[in-house]
Amino acid sequence: MTVCAIEPSADHEDDGTPRAGCTIAAEGAYAARLALSGDCRYPERWTLDGPEPYAVPLPGNQPEQPGTEVHPMGDGRVLVHRVAAGRHLFSLLYPTGPGTGELPLGAVECPDGATRLRLLPPAPGGERAYALAVGPRSTTLWQVAGGAFGPEYLAEIPGRCSGGVWLDRAGRMLAVDRETGGRTKAVVVDLERGGEVSPLLQIAADSDDRVLLADPDSGLLLIRSDAPSPGRDRLGWGVLGSTLPVRFPECLRLPECTVTPFAIQPGQVLTPERCAVALRFDGSFGSWIGVWRPAERQVHHLPAPEGWLAGAGLWTADGELRLPYATAESPCGLARLTAPAMDEETRAAKGESPDGPAQRAPRVPLEPPAPAAPPAPAAPRPVPLQEAPLARLVTN
Repeated sequence: MTVCAIEPSADHEDDGTPRAGCTIAAEGAYAARLALSGDCRYPERWTLDGPEPYAVPLPGNQPEQPGTEVHPMGDGRVLVHRVAAGRHLFSLLYPTGPGTGELPLGAVECPDGATRLRLLPPAPGGERAYALAVGPRSTTLWQVAGGAFGPEYLAEIPGRCSGGVWLDRAGRMLAVDRETGGRTKAVVVDLERGGEVSPLLQIAADSDDRVLLADPDSGLLLIRSDAPSPGRDRLGWGVLGSTLPVRFPECLRLPECTVTPFAIQPGQVLTPERCAVALRFDGSFGSWIGVWRPAERQVHHLPAPEGWLAGAGLWTADGELRLPYATAESPCGLARLTAPAMDEETRAAKGESPDGPAQRAPRVPLEPPAPAAPPAPAAPRPVPLQEAPLARLVTN
């Protein structure tokens, strides 16, 4: 089977951000995408954790539709989500010698036509997969893989939800952007407490505040809000559990461009402002990559590798950015970029020596949840980032 180069796509997520060219598992070992052979689409699994990446085609009995979703699982299988006659069908695909094995998981019925169901980003651990079914007035959370009896209903959330960001490495705390009363606010859904919903991001009463990306190690959050510029979204950052307000750096504003964060450097437990963040820039001249740290006042702009599966990538803890790409000559490639070192001006302003950071006070701990019955060890629970008036907003 001949693999063609990446297909240009204008698909967007519910919040209007461009959709990535492939989906990478939370631990980074596997990825999945819809590839092309002539005019036919088929699922493809990429293995990313070996010496060299390689792809395994997983074609079914017939070509996939453009709207089919594919999702890598932690064991190397690929979850596929197809739609037929109002039914959302889920199966696990896996290679079986020269062919493709398929394990049907069941279906979720959405017969009214007004409900849209989509997969959430890969959950930590890779054993389970989740989906949101968004209706006119409420959203239903489903576990569609990893359960005992196929798709399982978990909770109903009042309002229309979009986005989806995991806040911890246990796969318990899920942040979603909920629209109610004409405004969108990020909330937390606790999967171990029956889908209990609590506020996460509240900047101003009349602002739309969304969470785009989170790093469970440092607590760094990338957010989008129109609070500092009513009617115009700005990209900002905050730290989960911090008492400081959200900040909206000027360097993240680029006229006539859409800026989308897609990866945060892990492992920076006590220094969230030093995490390298990968940004996707989309403008009239195409797409390219930016690397930025919250502690810095500038973005390092870099050309994207040829055939980049735009919006897809992952950081290593030591600051290497890995970007999957596909061309006719290299149908499965992984470009590796090193994050630029923090500039001397930033080091001096933070009181750091070239040998390393100065001692830093510990972050404010997260507020624990109320004790449940029967008592059991409870995971830290997110608290609202900021509920201060606009006058307290800080621009870096």
